Amino acid sequence: MPPTIKLALTYDDVLITPKRSTFASRKEALTKTSLTKKLSLGIPIVSANMDMVTGETMAVTLARLGGIGIIHRFMTIEENANVIRRVKRAQNLIISDPYTIEPTATVMEVKIKAAELGVGGLLVANSDRKLLGVISSRDLLFATSDIQTVAEIMTPYDKLVVAKEGVTFAEAKRILAEKKIEKLPIVNGQRVIEGLVTMADLKNLGQYPLANVNSDGKLIVGGSVGVNGDYIERAQELVKAGVDVLVVDIAHGHSDLMVKAIEKLRAACPGVEIIAGNIATADAARDLCEVGVDGLKVGVGPGATCITRLVTGCGVPQLTAVMNCAEAAKKYNVPVIADGGIQKSGDIVKAVGAGADSVMVGALFAGTAESPGRIVTRGDKKFKVYRGSASFDVSEKRKTLGLEKKDLSEVVPEGVESVVPFKGSVTDIVGQLVGGLRSGMSYTNSHTVDELQQNCEFVQITNAGQRESGPHDIGSL
Repeated sequence: MPPTIKLALTYDDVLITPKRSTFASRKEALTKTSLTKKLSLGIPIVSANMDMVTGETMAVTLARLGGIGIIHRFMTIEENANVIRRVKRAQNLIISDPYTIEPTATVMEVKIKAAELGVGGLLVANSDRKLLGVISSRDLLFATSDIQTVAEIMTPYDKLVVAKEGVTFAEAKRILAEKKIEKLPIVNGQRVIEGLVTMADLKNLGQYPLANVNSDGKLIVGGSVGVNGDYIERAQELVKAGVDVLVVDIAHGHSDLMVKAIEKLRAACPGVEIIAGNIATADAARDLCEVGVDGLKVGVGPGATCITRLVTGCGVPQLTAVMNCAEAAKKYNVPVIADGGIQKSGDIVKAVGAGADSVMVGALFAGTAESPGRIVTRGDKKFKVYRGSASFDVSEKRKTLGLEKKDLSEVVPEGVESVVPFKGSVTDIVGQLVGGLRSGMSYTNSHTVDELQQNCEFVQITNAGQRESGPHDIGSL
């Protein structure tokens, strides 16, 4: 008996029916949503865990805007953990473990360490972490030689303004303002360093009021792991570094390998939130929810550089995949991330309306200043390199780093490497996407993400309807 052929649709195949709106302004739309069972987002936008999309800078920027970045895993475990640590230190209320340097270090050593850590100055302490002074960028500026020691040019303890252990953030903020200082060390009765509050963190709090932070004021960040090799060790190191959520990421997430990996990760990293993917069916969603995941990543083949559907003949058009997976996942209270196929803000409205709680973005962010990809110039135009995580280039990179045991001759790529136009700051892109999402919410009279999921009514359109939806019958300048 021949198989049944079902209809499946993607974002461009449908439109959302407008409804009578009570909105006076699209600013009334609230974009807060769930990433996992426990973690929330200010905006439903996640940057893809791809090596040309999400590194430290992207993760910091997106978290400050209210979203989250998922750090890719195509690096050594040590590098991976260090990236997570730097993101977590990018913004704080009180830094609990501030960087220090010994008084015998040279000016050159201070400059190198400060550059590596991305800080302007360091607390000075011996191995017992007893505060001896502070060496600031101003001290370095007036140093007469790179071989001078820290002890010779630092601001000594008796000239510092310090706070005692137990000081509240509000009190520390008041001291910084009154004394007009940039760093406030916190010490106990024996002068042992217990923390640090900086003017830079105060500035960030004011500049990014919607930042996605934890109770300590640290930015939320995710990390990606696979299901083979050193993934347990990688996960444990990422958790030690402070990662907020692990994304178990393989091309075909509905597999025994995924189920076993989740079970092992639960045992090795108890308490950490786990997102699993990628999947495209309700059966896959139910099976992974039964294993106990905290979030699902939906999408097999819709990404700009993904060729899984061409290579394997397998996949489900993204709108249908999201609708089916979300319907199944909702019964377990597990949020869904629509991963791939987002080309414009209207696609986000459709994805969320179809049941997704957030969307994962790759290609749209790959061309921004914050992505790790290198800039290339063609003629008078700038581009950035972008490639799929299942491309040959990524497999070659993993082989070079010792992360891939498979011989390269055995690799069957399901992704390609290409370039995307350089677009400037991701902040501007996110602003446009969130603005479009809020407009879509106003058209459906949806004041929250939950209401958008309830209010959305889709109509299928033809190719003529697709053409009619964009610019047409006009000339170009």
